[in-house]
Amino acid sequence: MKYQDRLRSFIVPNSLRFQLLSRSLLLMAVLLGIIGFFQYLFMRGFIYENEASSIQSQIQAIPPPAWEQMRFNGPDSNSNIQDKPVNPNDNHPNANLSSENPSHFPFFFLPNATIALIDGAGNFSVLSNSTINTTPPPKLANQDYQDAMGSNHKITYKIVNQTEGGEQLLVLQPIQTRGPFDEVIQASVSTKPMKDMLIQQLVTFLSLALLALIGGMLAFIPVLRKTLVPLSKMEYTVEKIDAGNLAERLPVEQGQLEIDRLAISFNGMLERLESSFQAEKEAKEQMRRFVADASHELRTPLTSIHGFLEVLLRGAMNQPDKLDKSLKSMYAESERMKKLVQDLLLLAKLDRSPINQLTDGELDVVIEEMAPQLRLLAENRKVSLQLVSNLRCRFDEDKMKQLILNLFHNAIQYTDPEMGEIQLSLDKVSAGVELTLRDNGSGIPEEHLPYLFDRFYRSDPSRARKYGGAGLGLAITKSIVELHGGTIRVESAEGKGAVFYVSIPVDKQE
Repeated sequence: MKYQDRLRSFIVPNSLRFQLLSRSLLLMAVLLGIIGFFQYLFMRGFIYENEASSIQSQIQAIPPPAWEQMRFNGPDSNSNIQDKPVNPNDNHPNANLSSENPSHFPFFFLPNATIALIDGAGNFSVLSNSTINTTPPPKLANQDYQDAMGSNHKITYKIVNQTEGGEQLLVLQPIQTRGPFDEVIQASVSTKPMKDMLIQQLVTFLSLALLALIGGMLAFIPVLRKTLVPLSKMEYTVEKIDAGNLAERLPVEQGQLEIDRLAISFNGMLERLESSFQAEKEAKEQMRRFVADASHELRTPLTSIHGFLEVLLRGAMNQPDKLDKSLKSMYAESERMKKLVQDLLLLAKLDRSPINQLTDGELDVVIEEMAPQLRLLAENRKVSLQLVSNLRCRFDEDKMKQLILNLFHNAIQYTDPEMGEIQLSLDKVSAGVELTLRDNGSGIPEEHLPYLFDRFYRSDPSRARKYGGAGLGLAITKSIVELHGGTIRVESAEGKGAVFYVSIPVDKQE
């Protein structure tokens, strides 16, 4: 019963097991059918030729005078020579045979065969009729008999289909009576016994083939089940995978090359899906933090402006000193909001359509043009430039200026107004050019370094807020560097200043 259940599980038209089993059995049946067909043709020719060879050997075993005697005394003879005395001294071809046994003529060995003799002139004489088939023997064309006279050692036979007598096997054997091969003996037998034997052999072969197919099917089912075990394991593993569980992996060493390749490809897909889900999760988390931080940054100036407006509405507008102070504070807060919105719009633009116009140029020339502006922003801080000339690379001039200004503003915020030193250098490296900005400010604690380029992140919120910072400057800087195909990194320690390294490749294409 258990084996029947297993067999029933295979008979599912759309299953791979059923298709492999049915197609294998169909292929075996076709091959066995082809083998049976060719075996039938081969055996048919072999049996016909073997029968013809046996008849030829028996014809050759009879001496030619006996055939001549049968010609004169056969069914077609008009005179009964058997009743006439034969003189042994005569030249009659039957003289010797009559002297030995005058009362009997040669008895032919094939009672089911019809024997005929054809002479060189084409005369057709029936020597002996078959005891089974009483129809006249078939007659061939004269040319066939002429061709047979010249083939003494070759087996000459033909298959002739008669309307009355059915299919006949004709054996032609030349004999020498009065001249060299001047007559032909034709022996014709029905092919029905041979066909019956062929059909019997064919039925036997088909029966054995059917048994082989059934045995092959029963033996192939456990082999097929064992072969498809890796697929069953993959199915079991895949059923455990969902959006919340992408850590499952398929076994990749199961001893089947195709299944192993499929498992490797599937594992690669799972890794990409897991990375995509993780990236989406991180993106959602970043968006949540972004919205919260942006709301927080906008709420502070809005709250301040709202407070000053309440003060003015309560009568402060009639007091010049309070009115002037309130308006200046409201202007500062609005400027802060304006810069925050501009930075947010710039980040959104860089994320949405990061298309920039990169042109080949000398970056040191751009920095030299910005030197007066940088020294003006630094006020009393010391600014030094160390630039290697003729360093060419591909960059967007406006965005590169914004990158330098962002880094420079960050250095200004964290250096002493009187003792601060800011050094900007440009050097040649193996991959392109490297822009370095070094300061002697308060430095950045080590725990803050991994998050320094995140949006709205500030290592010292109170100090950054004092200068109107919202934690977007370094995030914008990183986006600009990535648009140029470069990298940015920072080295710092608390109390020892900070160094920002920006690498821009020379061969960056648009």
